[in-house]
Amino acid sequence: MKTSFLSRAALALVLAAPVSVAAAPAQQPLPPFSAQDLVTLNRLGGVAVSPDGKLVAYTVTVTDPASYQRSTQLWLRPLDGKAPARQVTVDGSASDPAFAPDGSLYLLSDRKQDGKDAGTQVWKIAAPASTTPVLAAITTFKADVSGFKLSPDGKRIAVWGDIARTCPTFGGCDNDGNTTLPGPGTGRLYKDGTGFVRHWDAWETPGNYSRIFAFALGDDGRVNADTGRALDGDPANGGLVGDAPTKPFGDGGEVAWASDGSAVVYAARQADRDEPRSTNLDLWWAPVDGAAPKNLTAANKATDTGPAVSPDGQWLAYTAMARPGYEADRLVVHLLNLKTGENRGLTESWDRSAGALRWTSDGKALLASAEDVLDTPVFRIDVATGKVARLALSPVKGREGAIGNVTPLKDGRFVFTRDSIEGPAEVYVGKPGSKARALTDLAASTLAARAPITTQRFSFKGANGDTVWGQITKPAGLSGKLPGILNVHGGPQGSYNDSWSNRWNPRVWASQGYAVVSVDFHGSTGYGQAFTDAINNDWGGKPLEDLQKGFAAAAALDAQIDADNACAVGASYGGYMMNWIEGNWPDKFRCIVQHDGVFDARAMAFETEELWFDEWEHGQKNYVQDPAAFEKWNPVNHVAQWKTPMLVITSEKDFRIPYTQGLAAFTALQTMKVPSELLVFPDENHWVLKPRNSLQWHQTVFHWLDRWLRKGGKEG
Repeated sequence: MKTSFLSRAALALVLAAPVSVAAAPAQQPLPPFSAQDLVTLNRLGGVAVSPDGKLVAYTVTVTDPASYQRSTQLWLRPLDGKAPARQVTVDGSASDPAFAPDGSLYLLSDRKQDGKDAGTQVWKIAAPASTTPVLAAITTFKADVSGFKLSPDGKRIAVWGDIARTCPTFGGCDNDGNTTLPGPGTGRLYKDGTGFVRHWDAWETPGNYSRIFAFALGDDGRVNADTGRALDGDPANGGLVGDAPTKPFGDGGEVAWASDGSAVVYAARQADRDEPRSTNLDLWWAPVDGAAPKNLTAANKATDTGPAVSPDGQWLAYTAMARPGYEADRLVVHLLNLKTGENRGLTESWDRSAGALRWTSDGKALLASAEDVLDTPVFRIDVATGKVARLALSPVKGREGAIGNVTPLKDGRFVFTRDSIEGPAEVYVGKPGSKARALTDLAASTLAARAPITTQRFSFKGANGDTVWGQITKPAGLSGKLPGILNVHGGPQGSYNDSWSNRWNPRVWASQGYAVVSVDFHGSTGYGQAFTDAINNDWGGKPLEDLQKGFAAAAALDAQIDADNACAVGASYGGYMMNWIEGNWPDKFRCIVQHDGVFDARAMAFETEELWFDEWEHGQKNYVQDPAAFEKWNPVNHVAQWKTPMLVITSEKDFRIPYTQGLAAFTALQTMKVPSELLVFPDENHWVLKPRNSLQWHQTVFHWLDRWLRKGGKEG
C-alpha cells in the first residue's frame, strides 16, 4: 500500500514550546538525555496537602546510579515558599502520604518496629511541621497493609491487604486461604468455575483476596484492633467474594468514606467463573459495624468506579460505563442521592471520559481529569447544571500536558502535578489561568543540563476523512536529515499524549538523534467515544491507514524527517501492529521493534486472561462463535510476506499477551530467513520495570535501530 502524501497547507498545526533550558556555550554542547538518565531520574510518588493549606508532603523514588537499587523518600515543603523542602528520615520505604483533619501525617512504610521486620504498616507523624518529626506505628498486623484511607473526621481508618476470605480479622489467621495447593506436591489445582487462573503477572489464589477492614483510632492515633470489622460481609448472605480494591491496578481511588464515617464505599467485581469475561465493577456500601454490604449499582452490568461522597453526605459521585464487556467505554459522571436513591448522569452530553473525581469544599462542583486532544487537563463540573469547564493550570501556556493530583486550596489556588514529553511529574501551585509555581525540582535541573528536544503537534485527514492528531519529537538545534521512528501506542484504546513515560519515552529516543512520530489513530482516546469505538473489529484497517497517512503528513511537514530511512516500533497493540505491518506494509521500513505483540489471534483467544477485552475487540464473540472475526486481522496469516528485519521482545511473566506469542513471531522470522533477534526477560510482565532490565531494553533497542538506520544492516 502506497503512502498518501499531504501538502503542508492541508495540515492543521499546533507548535508546542520546547522545554526551557539555560543557554550553553557553543563550544560545550549539552550531552543528550540517555537511557541511564531515564532509569536513574528521580520519580515523584504520592502527594498530599495539609488541611490548613500550608504544607505539602510527597514521596520520591530514587535510584542509585551504580547499583540501580531503588528506595523511597518522604519530603515536606511549605507552600508559602519561604523555606526549602526537607526530607524526613523514615528508615524504610515511604508511600501513600495522607493528612488527617488535625494536621498529622499518615503514610505506609516497611520501617522496622522495635528493631524487627514488621512488613508494611501504617505510620503516623503527629507534628510534621516540627523540625524533628517522630514516626509512630499505627498498625502492627501480621499481614502487610497494601493501602489505607482515613475517615473525614480522622477517627477511623480503612485498611486493605491480601487476607483469607474466611478470616474475620486482618492478618489474624495462620491460613492464607489459598485453595489451589492441596499437596502433597507443589502442583496448583484450579477447580471448575474458578474464574481467573492467572492475571496480569501472578497466578490467582482462590480463597485469598484483597479485603478492606475498618478500625477505630484510639486517642493516641493507633488502631484499636478490637474494633476491626471486615467490610465484605458473609458470602452465604449476599456478601462479596472478590478483590477490593480491584486487581491488578485498583488503588485508593476505588475507596471512599461516608462523610460521617459510618460506612465505606468501594468498587469490586465478583470473583466467579464469569470474572474473566466481566467488566461489571459495582460500588458497595459497607457499614463500619460489619453489617452486610449493599450493592449500590447492581442495575448497571458495566463498570461503576471512582466513588466520591459530597461534603454534606447527600450525594455519591462516581463514574460509570454503559456497555458490559467493554473496558474502554466512556466513563460518565453519575450522582446518586444516598437518601432517596435518585441517580442521574451528570455528564451524558460531554463526550469525554472522566477520571478521578474530587468535590470542591462547598459541594457545588466536581473536579475531574480527562484526556482531551493530546492533553490531560482538569475540568470543573457544575453539580447543578452538569456544565463542564476546562481549567488552564499548566505553567506552559496552551499546553496542559498531563495534570493530576489536584487539590483545591481555600484561597482559590490549586496544588497539582504536571508532566509532559519534556519532563516527569513535578508539584506545582497556582490559580487557573495564571502561571503556576513549581514546588519541587526532582528532575528539572537534571534535564536542563541535557540537550533539549522539541515537540510539535500536527493534524491531518485520516481514515474516513476524519481529523487525526500526532506529534513529532526530535532533538533541538540539529541540522540535516534525521532517521524517522514511527512509534505506535498500545491499548489500543490509549494515546501517545503529551505526558512523560518511564518506559516508551519519546525524549530518550529523540536524544539518540531520531525524529519520533506518534499518531493517535482511530481507536485512540481523548477525541470522543465514536473515535475510540472505531477500532472495534477493525484492528488492521483504519488504524493502519492513519499510520500511513500520518507518517507521510509528518514528513511533509518537517523536512528533517527521513521517511525513507525509518523504523517502526510498538508494544502491546503497537506490537500487534508491528506484526501486521510486517505482512501488510512490508516495503516501508528498514527495521521493526515488536514488544509483547499479538502474533496469532487464534492462540491469543485461548491464552490471554482478561477475556472480555479480546472478545469485545472481535465483535463481542469468542473464537468458537466467530472464528472469521479473529482471522480477518490475524498477523499469522500474512507471514509469507514478512521480510523487514525485526527485534522481538517478550517477558515470561506477561500473562496479558503470553510470551509464546513472541516466541512464535521469532520462529516465523527465522523460518522466513528474515534478520531477527529475540530478547526475553524471565522476571518482567507486560512492562519492563526493573532498572537494569530497562537499561538492557534500551541498549538492545538502540543498537538494533543504529544497525539498520546508520550502519546499513551491519552488526557491531
